[in-house]
This record gives sequence, C-alpha cells and structure tokens, in this order.
Amino acid sequence: MHAPVLVLKDSLKRESGTKVHHANIQAAKAVADIIRTTLGPRSMLKMLLDTGGGIVVTNDGNSILRELDLAHPAAKSMIELSRTQDEEVGDGTTSVIVLAGEMLHVAEAFIDKNYHPTVICRAYNKALEDAIAVLDKIAMNIDVNDRATMLGLVKSCIGTKFTSQFGDLIADLAIDATTTVGVDLGQGLREVDIKKYIKVEKVPGGQLEDSKVLKGVMFNKDVVAPGKMKRKIVNPRIILLDCPLEYKKGENQTNAELVKEEDWGVLLKMEEEYIENMCMQILKFKPDLVITEKGLSDLACHYLSKAGVSAIRRLRKTDNNRIAKACGAVIVNRPDELQESDVGTGAGLFEVRKIGDEFFSFIVDCKDPKACTVLLRGASKDLLNEVERNLQDAMSVARNILKNPKLVPGGGGTELTVSATLKQKSSSIEGIEKWPYEAAAIAFEAIPRTLAQNCGVNVIRTMTALQGKHANGENAWTGIDGNTGEITDMKERKIWDAYNVKAQTFKTAIEAACMLLRIDDIVSGIKKKQAPGAGPSKPKVETEADADGEQILPD
Repeated sequence: MHAPVLVLKDSLKRESGTKVHHANIQAAKAVADIIRTTLGPRSMLKMLLDTGGGIVVTNDGNSILRELDLAHPAAKSMIELSRTQDEEVGDGTTSVIVLAGEMLHVAEAFIDKNYHPTVICRAYNKALEDAIAVLDKIAMNIDVNDRATMLGLVKSCIGTKFTSQFGDLIADLAIDATTTVGVDLGQGLREVDIKKYIKVEKVPGGQLEDSKVLKGVMFNKDVVAPGKMKRKIVNPRIILLDCPLEYKKGENQTNAELVKEEDWGVLLKMEEEYIENMCMQILKFKPDLVITEKGLSDLACHYLSKAGVSAIRRLRKTDNNRIAKACGAVIVNRPDELQESDVGTGAGLFEVRKIGDEFFSFIVDCKDPKACTVLLRGASKDLLNEVERNLQDAMSVARNILKNPKLVPGGGGTELTVSATLKQKSSSIEGIEKWPYEAAAIAFEAIPRTLAQNCGVNVIRTMTALQGKHANGENAWTGIDGNTGEITDMKERKIWDAYNVKAQTFKTAIEAACMLLRIDDIVSGIKKKQAPGAGPSKPKVETEADADGEQILPD
C-alpha cells in the first residue's frame, strides 16, 4: 500500500460532494426561516441588538439580514440577495429569500437521488423563463396619473410593513414625493432619483399624522445672525454659493514685512475691502437669502445683514443641490461670476421655524420643485427609523410604477398562477428535467403558504382550495387576503404588486438557488499571500456594516 499523498495543507478543511450541498441548503433554509415570519400584513417584527447596544426594530427583510453576522458562506450569499433586491427595486426583500430558500429545499430531494446539480439548474432556468412569460401574460397596465390606483398599489406594498396601521399616510407621502421629483427624459421614460433629491428629515416629537411632504426643502440650520436677519421672507430671491465669504488665508506660512505701523492698518483695510467687494457683487443682484456651503465671516455677515439679506452658512453639499433643484437657482462658485439667471426665484416662502428644540429653515411653496423633503414626525427614534425604512420601500414602489406601469396580483396570486401554469407545462417536458421543473413549480407556492401561515388560518385547507381554483385557470387574480386569510379576488381587494418587483424577485431567487446548488466543494482556511518580512497580520474581516457604508455615513 502506498503512503497517502498530502496535497492540501493540514490547516485546510475541505468538504466536497453532497455534504456541501446539504450544508448549503440547510444554511439557506435557516436564513429563510429567520425572516419567514415577516412576510405579509400579519407579520411579526424582529428586534436586533447590534454590537454598539443600539436596537433595530423592523420587519424589512433587508434591514434584518443586514444586521446579522453570519458565519456560513452560503448564508452570506443569501443576504446579498435581499440587498440586491433592495437596491434594484426596493421591495420584495423578504419574498426573495423565502422563495430562494424554498427552491433549494425542493432541490434537496433530487440531490439525495443523485441528480446532477446542472440538471436541476437547467430545469430551474426553464421554469424561470416560463414564469416570466406568465407574468407578462397576467400583468395589467395602469394609468400613472390615476391617484387612487397608485394609492392602492403603494398601500398593498407597504401593507406588510409596520406602518400599515397608519393607512394612507405613508402611501400618500411616497406618491407625493416621487411624483414631485420625477423628471421626464423624453420617449416616455421617467427618471426618479430617490437618493439624491428626496431627503427624509426625522424630527422626534409630535405625531405621525403631522408628517408631510414639503413643496420644497428644509434643513437643520438657522440664519447666521438670528437677531439681525429676517427669518421669514415671502418670495425670496435666493443665491447659492459654493465659496467662502471670508478673507482667504495664505496656504502655508506667509511673511509680510511691515515697515511702518500704518502698514498694519493698510493690511487690515485690504482684507476688509476684499470682503466688502465680494458682498457688493452679491448684493448687486438684490438677493433676500444667501446660502453658502463654506464659511461666512463676521464682517461679511455684517454687510449682508445691513442690506437686509439673510445668510446661512456651512450647508451640506447635498442639501444645497436640493435647494437648487427646488427653487431653480444655480450654484455659483465665485461671487464675481454671478448672473441674473443664477438667482433662484421659484420659492414662495423662506422661514425659520423651531421644531422640538432645534431650528429648521424651510424653503417652501416652490413653483415647480424637482426636489423635496419628507418631514417625518413620531414618538420615538426607533419608530421614526422604521417609518423611514417603510417610506423608502413605498417610494421605491412608486418609482417602479412610474418607470414601468404594469401590475400583477399580490397576495400570492401571481405565484399560484405561475405554479399552476408550470405544473401544466411540466407534463410536456421530456427527459429527466421534468421532475425538478415540477418541483420548481411547487416551490413558488411557498409565498402564499407563508402568507397563510402568518395570518393563522388552516394552511393545508387554504392551499388546496387555492390550488384547485388556479388549476382550472378560472381567475388568475385569486389569492389570500393577508389580513383575514380568506381566499378572495385580488382585483377587488386592491392587493397588487409592481410587475418589475415580482420579475426581479423570481429572477434573483432562482439564479441564486442555481448558484448555491452548483457549489460542490468548500475549501476553508486559505491563506492570503503575505509580503516578505511582514509579520502575520490580522485578517480584516469585512462586516456587513462596512459593505453598507452608505447607511452609516451621515448624509
């Protein structure tokens, strides 16, 4: 007998074959089970404690998974799914995971029977194509300008969220905000930039009902000299600057030799004149409000307030862009390049109000604002964060509809129709792929099943009734009303989903399931190559928090 040959180092762990498949499927199912209960209107909330001791209370699939720190690589890729879904379409983060978990679950039986993963994947991809075709068939177009339809739609998308108890409030906010900032690109395309032009300001205190979408912007700043400057201006002329209104210091050490002591006075006078010139250039345009992103010296402040102009300094760049969009001003980099066309006249009112214990400046009543602020009020920080997350989802849904105004039934109706159609088609498929194809069809039923579970009805009875209704293809819009668990027509109950959310969900889930099935080997303990002379360095673990840097950095 020959001595065994060592190929891999001792420190490496290697698992291969079916063991890996089972491990991956188990991990994916574990992730799916974590957030399974958060699907649907009767969903539970999850409370997560992060390392800093902060709490997150949410039922948004993506927010939950983002906070989890997982060890298993397959589970990590499941988390990526919900993140992709969130970035792409903003809704359906939970269903993606549930669906992917189910797809893997039904594949497990085939792996036990020694099916090759590629066969299963091939069947799944075929099922995906057919599923999208079914979606196209049952989708119905809507008119974006019909307010009631839009409301019903956004409401059904956030009906699963915590704020659904406030009914139309969030839906109204979302639709107002997205229709405000929508820009027509021509050729019937709409571009809605939620991140850049919709700012959500959370101000603790007051009631949720006080939340509103401003026709303009607000920001957390007061005028520079509160006593002297006006705090309320009707129809202000606004100038936005990107430069400091103060004397420029030298970059590094600057030596100035003063021979006579009068020279010192001259030097100071020059500085003063420089600032005065700058202010005069600005005042030529008779503005009522000057806003700069940089500093504003006391002297400049004096000149401006003498002329009756209010000034605000050190504004965030993003806020400045929003103001420019809202009131039609152009951000100017040097005062001497100001033109009449750069002055923003679109705003109807500038005022500083005290909300809670902070001062906020409002630039509101704009004529045709292309940016807006959503003002959220609420009892506690946690509540506000959750409302903000729901609002994000709602706005994404509204944006999706503006971009692609097609609807499919919600409440598990779509999935059941897809499932029924795939089941019929599976009989016409030749060869070994027929079984995984049929299994994929059954996997789609995970969504309505979970809905039924969460509202606590008799799952088996409900599911068989639904399958029967769909199998004879009478009405594609039959589904579960997630509140009561009754089987109803989704069209009447106005429970809808956006077409591209559903399409994205199916695609992401199936592609991910295929990817995880294709893994047949896990080698762990791979060393990174070190530069010679460098000691053993600690590996930098990228946590979920790093990946979502945007969430953490203050805007």
